[in-house]
Amino acid sequence: MTTILVVEDDIALSNLLRSHLESEGYQVFQVFDGPATLPAVEQYRPQLILLDWMLPGMDGLAVCRRLRQSYLTPIIMLTARTEEVDQLLGLEVGADDYIAKPFSIRQVLARVRAILRRVELDSAPASAPQAVAETAPGPAPLVRGVLRISSAERSVRLDGQEIELTPKEYDLLVLLASHPGWVFKREVLLQQVWGDSYEGFDRTIDNHITRLRKKLGPVGEKIDTVWGVGYRFKGD
Repeated sequence: MTTILVVEDDIALSNLLRSHLESEGYQVFQVFDGPATLPAVEQYRPQLILLDWMLPGMDGLAVCRRLRQSYLTPIIMLTARTEEVDQLLGLEVGADDYIAKPFSIRQVLARVRAILRRVELDSAPASAPQAVAETAPGPAPLVRGVLRISSAERSVRLDGQEIELTPKEYDLLVLLASHPGWVFKREVLLQQVWGDSYEGFDRTIDNHITRLRKKLGPVGEKIDTVWGVGYRFKGD
């Protein structure tokens, strides 16, 4: 069962969200202030967090920053602050989506389903390759320093140690590493990796880059942000 953590100090609103989410089949846990959020995430390991901006003890932005130091859990921020600069600030600290108050429950449920669907698609195993003759040589691995990418096995190794990536993380890394120095716009990365089936633009690319950098350790620093444009893989 998918677990969702609701972080909202308005008890009536929190209970309303919980009631509707549970009616959709989700398991829901609640906390009502900022400091309680991190222990709750550690205890319940939710697949999604609904996080209010204005919380007692520690506001939602500070909570989001703290969470992103250790967790990649999708976060939807709930807030009455509707200025564009506030929305951008929330996304900048690591939120995946932003819903302005007052909102309809249907809107929240639709956003929750959309993000969970994308997480599921990103984590789905890649299609098994067609069988080939054992004598047929496979493509040469892509090597970038200590990084070795095998397209035949769809595997990534750092100094010989295999790194677990989701299919989308793998495809994104291959695209960037195959064209060192090229600057890819976010729209191009979305088109090349997610294809025409992708529904709109959100923080998908930025969050996948964050995950890649974390999983690749020092090598992740080769994935360079070109501000206002997109990303590139530095080096040969």
